[in-house]
Amino acid sequence: MEVPSLHPDTIKEVKAKADIYEVVSSYVVLKKQGKDYQGLCPFHQERSPSFTVSPSKQMYYCFGCQAGGGAINFLMEINKQSFAEVILDLARQYQVSIKTLAPEKRQELQRQLTEREQLSEIIAVAANFYHHALSQPQGKAALTYLKEQRQISDDTIKDFQLGYSPASWDTLCQYLTVTKRFSIKLVEAAGLIVPRKEGSGYYDRFRDRIMIPIWDINGRVIAFGGRSLGDTQPKYLNSPETPLFDKGKTLYGLNLAKDTIKKEDRAVVVEGYFDVIALHAAGITNAVASLGTALNNYQIKQLLRFTDSKQIVFNFDADKAGTLATARAIEEVANLAYQGQVQLRVLNLPAGKDADEFLKENSSDIYSERLASAPLWLDWQLEKAIVDRDLQDARFYQQAMEDSISLLLKITDTNARSFYLQKAAQLLSGQDVRQIPLLVENLNTELKRKQREIKPAKSNYQPPETRTTSESDFTFTAEDFAPPAEDEVFGGDTLIPARLSPQQRLVEQAEAVLLRLYLHYPEHRLTIIDTLDQADLIFNLPHHRFIWQKILEVSALGDIDYLDPNLVGHLQDLYGGHRSELAQVSHLFNLDERTAQEIQRSTLVIRAAGACLEKAACEQQRSYYLTQWQSSEMSPERKQECYELFYEAQRKLESIEQQRLFTMTDLIGCG
Repeated sequence: MEVPSLHPDTIKEVKAKADIYEVVSSYVVLKKQGKDYQGLCPFHQERSPSFTVSPSKQMYYCFGCQAGGGAINFLMEINKQSFAEVILDLARQYQVSIKTLAPEKRQELQRQLTEREQLSEIIAVAANFYHHALSQPQGKAALTYLKEQRQISDDTIKDFQLGYSPASWDTLCQYLTVTKRFSIKLVEAAGLIVPRKEGSGYYDRFRDRIMIPIWDINGRVIAFGGRSLGDTQPKYLNSPETPLFDKGKTLYGLNLAKDTIKKEDRAVVVEGYFDVIALHAAGITNAVASLGTALNNYQIKQLLRFTDSKQIVFNFDADKAGTLATARAIEEVANLAYQGQVQLRVLNLPAGKDADEFLKENSSDIYSERLASAPLWLDWQLEKAIVDRDLQDARFYQQAMEDSISLLLKITDTNARSFYLQKAAQLLSGQDVRQIPLLVENLNTELKRKQREIKPAKSNYQPPETRTTSESDFTFTAEDFAPPAEDEVFGGDTLIPARLSPQQRLVEQAEAVLLRLYLHYPEHRLTIIDTLDQADLIFNLPHHRFIWQKILEVSALGDIDYLDPNLVGHLQDLYGGHRSELAQVSHLFNLDERTAQEIQRSTLVIRAAGACLEKAACEQQRSYYLTQWQSSEMSPERKQECYELFYEAQRKLESIEQQRLFTMTDLIGCG
C-alpha cells in the first residue's frame, strides 16, 4: 500500500519502543559478549562474527562491512523498506496509535487499520463460538475425544480455549454475518468461510473438527488449526494466510512458552498441537510447534531470541514422517550449529512415541530427564558415522574415517572442531586409549589435506610490516567535532578539525560533497542514492549521519519527493530544535563558488566521492583483518581465514584505484 505521511509523535513513540536487540535478533543469532551481543553479519558473507549489537547504545555495527545504525535503519536495510513503511509496521507490532500529517490520506489509512481490527475481532468472536460449541450437545463427541482419548483436563481445555466447529455447512457463517452483523467479505478475509464453487453463497471452512486457536506472540488469536473427528482429510487443516496470519512466521504456543524459554535457557520444538498442549499441561512450558510445515530460518531465530545459550531441542515423532520433519528442520539450522551459533539437540523417545503419547505412560519428571540428556546433534551425527560400524573391518573403518572427516570439515567454529576431532579419535580407537594421539594426528593431517583440496593454498607472501591504515583512521568521536580551537583549520567552507588524519579529512570532504549536491540539486539525488546503495556505503561522520537520517525522515514525513527544491527549508523547519547538530552541518546549507564548480562536473564528483568512501571502507576492512591475522591468540585456521580476507580486501582496493578517473583532491581543489 502507499504509505501516508506519519506524524512525528507516532515516529517518536515507535522509536522509544523498538528495542535494538529485539529487532535484530529476529534476523540474526546473537550471543552475549560482555554487555553487548555478537553474531554473523546479515549484510555480507562471513564465517566469524564481526557484527555487534549494543543495547545500551541502541545501535548495531559490523566491523567487517561497516554497516551500522539503529533499529529503524536495520529494518530499512534488511527488508529494503522505506522509513515510513518500517515505522508503520513497528507501530502495528507495538500497538502504537498511528497519526498522519496528510489529511487526505488519513481516511484510507484508518480504513485499513479498522479492517485489521475488525478481522482480529472476528477471529476472537469465532474462537469464543467454537469454545462454547464444545460444551453443547453437538460438541459431545469432540469433548469425549479430548477428555478420553487425549486425556485433556477441563482446565487445559479452558487454558488453550479448545473448541468445536459444528458439522453443518454454514453455522458459523450465519452466526457471524446475521447475528453479529459482520461483513461477509471480512469474514471471508479472516479465512473462516469459503465461497461456493457453484452458485452463490458461502460455507464454513471448518466443519466437524476440534478447533485449536493459534495465537501471535502477544497472545491474540490470529488463526485456527482444525483436527477432523472422522475420516475427513486432511486430518489437520489450518487457516489460510490472512492479513493477520503468516504460517511461516508463527510458532504455536510461543506466547505461552517464551517466558519459560528465557528462564530455562532452552526451547523445545515438537511436531504437533497436542504435543505442545500435553507438555504444557505436564508443566513443561517451554515447548512450541511449527504449523504442519518444516521449521524455517525465521521461526528458528524467533526462538533463539529467548535463549542466551541458543539451545534448541527437537523432539519430533520417531516415525517416518517425524524423521523427515526432523531432517527438514535440522537442514535450516545446520549451518548455525556448524558455526557454533546454536546448541542443537535431538530427543528421540523410546518405541517411536511422540511427546503426547509418552506423557500418557510416563511422568513429566522422566520426560524432563530425557530432555536434559538429549545429545547434541553433532554428537549424534558423529556416533552415527562411527559407532554403528564394525571397525575391525577395514572397509567400514575407512568409511568411518571419511564420514568423520566430512563432518569435521563442516564445523567452522575452531573450538568445536577441536573438540569433535578429539571425540572422533576416541570413538575410532575402540577404547584403546593408546591409539588416540596417533588418530588425532592422522585426522588432523587428513582434515588439512581436504581443506587444501577445497580451497587452494594462497601465496606464501606475507603482509608488509610497513604502516598500514588502522581502524582509528576512519573512526570518529564527538571530540573530533568539538568547537574548533585556535590551531584548527578550515578547508574551504567545511570545518575540518586539525586532529583528523589525512584519511579522515578526505572522507569528511567526500561526504560533504555528496550531501551538498543532494541538498541543493534535486536532479542528482537519485544518482547519489544509487552510488551509496550499489557499494553499500554509509556516512561515517556523526553529524553527516545525523543530517542524512533527517533527510530520509523528512522525505517520509511530508509530501516531499526527490525533486523538491526546498529540502533545506523543510529540514530547518522540522529539526530546528537540534541546534547543535544542525550547526555542524550549516555550512552545507549555503551555496558558494565551490558548489558551482562541483555542479559543472557533478557526474565525476559523485563518482569520485563514492570511490573515496568505498576505498575508506575497504581500507578499514583490510586493516581489521590484518590486525586479526597478527594476533598471537588466533588459531591457525582463523589466521588463514584472516590472511585470505586481507588479500581479498587488498585486491578490491586495487580495483577501486583503477576505476578512479580523478582523485578527490583533484576534484574538490584541496592540496
